[in-house]
Amino acid sequence: MKKINKILGLFLISVLTFTSCQDDDISIGEITAPSNIEITVAYIDEGVESQAPGLGSGEIKVSAKADNATAYQFVIQGQTKLQKSGSVSHTFTTLGTNIYAVTVIAFGTGGVSSTKTIEVEVQALYEPPADLLTMLTSNSSRSWRIAYETPNYFGLGPVGTTRLGEYFPNGGTPDKANSGMYDDRYIFNSDGTFTHDTGDDGAVFGRKGLITEIGGPGDGTADGDDILKYTYADYSESWTLTAPGGVETLSLGGLGFIGYYIGGSTPHSYKIFARTDNTLTLIATDGNNQFDWNFILIAD
Repeated sequence: MKKINKILGLFLISVLTFTSCQDDDISIGEITAPSNIEITVAYIDEGVESQAPGLGSGEIKVSAKADNATAYQFVIQGQTKLQKSGSVSHTFTTLGTNIYAVTVIAFGTGGVSSTKTIEVEVQALYEPPADLLTMLTSNSSRSWRIAYETPNYFGLGPVGTTRLGEYFPNGGTPDKANSGMYDDRYIFNSDGTFTHDTGDDGAVFGRKGLITEIGGPGDGTADGDDILKYTYADYSESWTLTAPGGVETLSLGGLGFIGYYIGGSTPHSYKIFARTDNTLTLIATDGNNQFDWNFILIAD
């Protein structure tokens, strides 16, 4: 019996040794860095692409191609987008005519990459309707808060959703009372400045892995994919209104945000899904390009 065990043991060692040698011989093929990166820009007005500079929509489509490339990464205004197709759309919300850097990173086999940066001149012109300005600022200054007593005041769905709270509908239950969000105030001033009052607790609410982008002490309490009561002081930024593709859009300067920090393009932009004299429903795509998040605000 001992002899049989000994023979089996030697056989097992031989098999493992052979397998190990086989693993060492695995080849990943030739590693080739992409070359000859070409970047083209199309300007989009009312959904129509043109090679001529746009007429003020602020929206562009960037396309890239390169020899030996398997995927592309676009870096625009601090936002990184990975696309195998080699094209991506982006809307600039800073009013006027401005020049921006667009970087394309082309990836080849084995993860090697090549990079190219160009500059694009984009015009964003928009005159918001008077009733929207009045609603947002009361022609001077107006404070808003999360309407936690309203159904689907905070929710998410797939990118491009047209339904509030598609994944996690809420019947108007204030179930985020410990998040640090309810006592925050969002103040819009007619001079184009925005103040985020982070409340008596001096804390905000955000997405795990993204909220640290805003700085601060890096504290808070993890709750699944959320970070509750992340310490953060009051701050001020700018705000602008545009209407890419005919959709009224509110953009906050810098890292300014509303409700729940989700990252995304800088400045952070929120599509106005619906509005009344005293309520404002916003939708924004997170920095992971994973979900669309909705927020309902009510005048305070």
